[in-house]
Amino acid sequence: MIDSATQTPGWQVRKLIAFDDDTFDKLTQLGRDRMATIQELADEAFADVLKKHGIPVDLKDALRKSAKAAKAEPAAAKRKSGIVRKTRS
Repeated sequence: MIDSATQTPGWQVRKLIAFDDDTFDKLTQLGRDRMATIQELADEAFADVLKKHGIPVDLKDALRKSAKAAKAEPAAAKRKSGIVRKTRS
């Protein structure tokens, strides 16, 4: 039997993450200060980790990265295929 949650568009995967008491207290206080939930803090943190390692977070980021790579390819090809001049000795 297939779980109905996996058939619904936008379903979420849930994972249990353990924090030590001090870290949890600090995250809770940060959430209060910023008027954010722990989930919102976690979403922001994981998005930052993905960005740091060059992994697109969403479709918009993936398209931006793809367009940037497409622009860089022709410039690199021009440098490689350019005529090399011999210098006189």
